[in-house]
Amino acid sequence: MRIGILQTGEAPEALRPESGDYPDMFERMLDGHGFSFRTWRVVDSDFPADVHQADGWLITGSRHGAYDDLPFIKPLEAFIRTAYAEHVPMVGVCFGHQIIAQALGGKVEKFAGGWAVGPQTYDFGGEALTVNAWHQDQVTVAPEGATRVASSPFCENAALVYDTRAFTVQPHPEFADSFVRGLIEKRGPGVVPQPLLAEAAGRLGTPLHATRLADRIADFFLQPRG
Repeated sequence: MRIGILQTGEAPEALRPESGDYPDMFERMLDGHGFSFRTWRVVDSDFPADVHQADGWLITGSRHGAYDDLPFIKPLEAFIRTAYAEHVPMVGVCFGHQIIAQALGGKVEKFAGGWAVGPQTYDFGGEALTVNAWHQDQVTVAPEGATRVASSPFCENAALVYDTRAFTVQPHPEFADSFVRGLIEKRGPGVVPQPLLAEAAGRLGTPLHATRLADRIADFFLQPRG
């Protein structure tokens, strides 16, 4: 199965020698499931010619907001709506989670409660999964047709499923602790309140369940479809 990665942002340059860029992280995360990958840098307006150029699509995280007035946002929303209409499966992570919801009629905004940084625990239908997060924006209104499948006290719409067409998650199963520590040091200062960064740094090393969430993503792509 060929997965098209729609890259909507990029890792800080200082962290790439160790971690790679976002597509590299997703390829590592999904290794062993039989997928092949190709990346399109939609953040630079490099889009696939057709939604059927891949068997499934994965939309990455980004420092941009889904509501930002940027050249790639509207074309990406149109691509999402076409893929949805043609039943080409999509996975969205963080920004990807948000832009899919927005494209399909939901609402994304800066959360009044502030930021989630580092290990966060989510209730996936009775299963508690701890996964790294890095976000202030949230899906505050899920679109019609979406079913909430995970939440936390901080993030109500932490994961959404749109029948067999889309599975989207707010946290980052692709982010290792080392990468989050780099974000805390390189991207967080002046953006995220310093006490929150310090508290998050102290929680790094908490046992994570990123592999379980990665397996759910792989299972979503691989499920039988008519």
